[in-house]
Amino acid sequence: MSGVVVHLPQGSGGADAGEPRGDAVTLRLGPGEVARFGRGSTAVPVELRLDDPAISRLAGEIRVTDDHWQLTNHSTTHSYLVENPEGAGEYLRVPPRRVGAPIPFEFSRVVLPTRGDVTISFQVFAPDHLYLDPEARGVPWGNSTVTAYSLDETATYFLVLVALCEPRLRDQSRVAVPTTPQIVERLRGHVGGGTPTARAVSSHIDYLAEEKLRIGVLDAHEPGKGDRRNGKREEIVGLALRFGLVREEHLGLLPPLTAAGGRERQAAR
Repeated sequence: MSGVVVHLPQGSGGADAGEPRGDAVTLRLGPGEVARFGRGSTAVPVELRLDDPAISRLAGEIRVTDDHWQLTNHSTTHSYLVENPEGAGEYLRVPPRRVGAPIPFEFSRVVLPTRGDVTISFQVFAPDHLYLDPEARGVPWGNSTVTAYSLDETATYFLVLVALCEPRLRDQSRVAVPTTPQIVERLRGHVGGGTPTARAVSSHIDYLAEEKLRIGVLDAHEPGKGDRRNGKREEIVGLALRFGLVREEHLGLLPPLTAAGGRERQAAR
């Protein structure tokens, strides 16, 4: 594992008069690095500030090892939950004073109890989970081959990737890459029994580009380039198809196409 990404979404750091507040924070940690979280103070600095009176000044810490990350709970009274947003309700409970609890999920949501109605939580992404070459079983670890692109085909980000690649897989032509609203509509009711939001889809696309596929994307603010989000999508689709990361058999992961979807595809030709 080359490291983890810790993300505190905007408005998730606490509440003021019942209204969510706090800017988004993203931390990148390599093996051996630690990020502390809590209310913090001048005497107790924290990298992730969670502003709620029920949360300790130093509530806990995240430590990255070579092949996983660990959560330490410094609270003497409260347990913390680590949820798997990609799973079927799996979670871990980290009890008070627990040191270095290993977390197995690739995506995790760390949830801390509060006295208010607004949940305080942050996300931890472990993007470099490694998978052995399926043809190398029985070979000593030191001689085994690992995959260049570590993709979990059961994860929501992979479903988004398949939806991005679907038009070219079906038409074998240079049709436009789907937009975020089109992907939201394509996956409607198909992700955990619900529909992903536009923000969630955009986050998965950023995650694919920056962490899973490690593509170089033009700066969105570069003069004369305009909005480069389509450029990022095209890079993702091009790499996924060139290396066979997404293939025709993966289209079965998507919900069935409607008759309207078929007509739209014909019109695009």
